[in-house]
Amino acid sequence: MQPLVYFRDLGLIDYKEAWDFQETIFNNTIQEKIQIRNGDQSLQTKNYLLFCEHPHVYTLGKSGSESNLLLNELELEQEEATFYKINRGGDITYHGPGQLVAYPIFDLDHFFTDIHKYMRFLEEAVIQTLADFGIIGGRVEGLTGVWIEGDTPKARKICALGVKSSRWVTMHGIGFNVNSDLNYFSHIIPCGIDDKAVTSMQQELGRELDIKEVSSVLKNKLAQLFEFELTDWK
Repeated sequence: MQPLVYFRDLGLIDYKEAWDFQETIFNNTIQEKIQIRNGDQSLQTKNYLLFCEHPHVYTLGKSGSESNLLLNELELEQEEATFYKINRGGDITYHGPGQLVAYPIFDLDHFFTDIHKYMRFLEEAVIQTLADFGIIGGRVEGLTGVWIEGDTPKARKICALGVKSSRWVTMHGIGFNVNSDLNYFSHIIPCGIDDKAVTSMQQELGRELDIKEVSSVLKNKLAQLFEFELTDWK
């Protein structure tokens, strides 16, 4: 029997609000796992998948450097952007309208206990989604995320990944540039990488996409790869 994943699209939501929501689910799941391991067989952990977009925001992971943000507080205000230091891995990244953000809060005991494999599955779901729209995406050895022409001097990043896990429960996830305003990336050294460009599906195809259509494809690719059943979470 396939694991069940509860799906909710949060729409355009403040970053901190979404982060707090994730944290609540994440911490509750970990507490349930502790209770199960202490002998409470009445409990079973659930898996969740949240999709959303955020207003303009820069987030800095635990392994990142604040010097990779090129704006001061006043300039952030002028750009109508916010900045948070957060508890995922990775360096600095940008989220904003037109970017599809996916937050899987999975108990990997339902799937496989391998974070490296988990990250590769997230990348693969994006690569397969791009392929459905006629874009060839791939990986760059030693770098996380999804890239276009990654093995050439024209390499450009279309999707960033950053996750946190504890007791095999995950949070944070995917920032996938669909119709993103790429100008906002000029205010950071994205993921600490200063020699490669950033792109979006809109830039690659020369047209704006229906983000709901992209969302539907990505959701189904994740379900196929992780072999889970989706149910809407009201």
